[in-house]
Amino acid sequence: MVCLGRVRETQFRKAGNCLGNAGRFKRTISDEAALNGILFVLQTGIAWEDLPQALGYGSGMTCWRRLRDWNAAGVWEQLHQAMLVRLREHDQIDWSRASIDGSSVPSPPGGQETGPNPTDRGKLGSKRHIIVDAQGIPLVVLASGANRHDSMMFEPCVDAIPAVKGLQGRLRGRPYKLHADKGYDYARCRAYQKKRGIVSRIARRGVESSEKLGKHRWVVERTHGWFTGFGKLRIRFERRLDIHLALLKLAAAIICARFVDRLC
Repeated sequence: MVCLGRVRETQFRKAGNCLGNAGRFKRTISDEAALNGILFVLQTGIAWEDLPQALGYGSGMTCWRRLRDWNAAGVWEQLHQAMLVRLREHDQIDWSRASIDGSSVPSPPGGQETGPNPTDRGKLGSKRHIIVDAQGIPLVVLASGANRHDSMMFEPCVDAIPAVKGLQGRLRGRPYKLHADKGYDYARCRAYQKKRGIVSRIARRGVESSEKLGKHRWVVERTHGWFTGFGKLRIRFERRLDIHLALLKLAAAIICARFVDRLC
């Protein structure tokens, strides 16, 4: 089960102003109760309308609206950034190397940024794209249709790497090396890494074995597994892209919070 105490404490301390001002509806439940309801749905994967009233979190749709409003106010990005800053303050983000990868999930209802998955008999799906540091800490999480090639999201993902404060000196906003599998083996991707001052570690098709660079890339596969551990992210039932991204950002913040618990 997610460590709700840590997430709740950080949420209210680092992003409390947004929590209090984001909603447009009359508040019938507290922000704390709504947040716990959102976390319960994210972890268990139940439908919003099936959220048990007996838990005291309010109705599922109230929690859904609060998730939407807080996402529009940038709360989940702030929470994710707050966790990264906390890790950076203790020098626990390993910028020596990072890894990028995409992973597809089914999306039966369809919706924004979904498409036929060529690896799943053309069924509708969505793809999660992440960049992690050398330990597997998620730095970036984006989404696209399952029919979109991983390499097409290379530049947006690299551009989304945040500049993280926390130590004296300049903000750190790029890794020294970036590892990727053969799906990113294009001159365009290599040129973009060079432009950004990042050493390229992209596997070459027909040249390098899948095991050679896999000794570093396994961390990104493990982080994908952590995302899949959230019931609401195993299958995408959210038709709206903003809601799906809100859940992804919140999950990324929770994964970072686990590193904070262990390392800080």
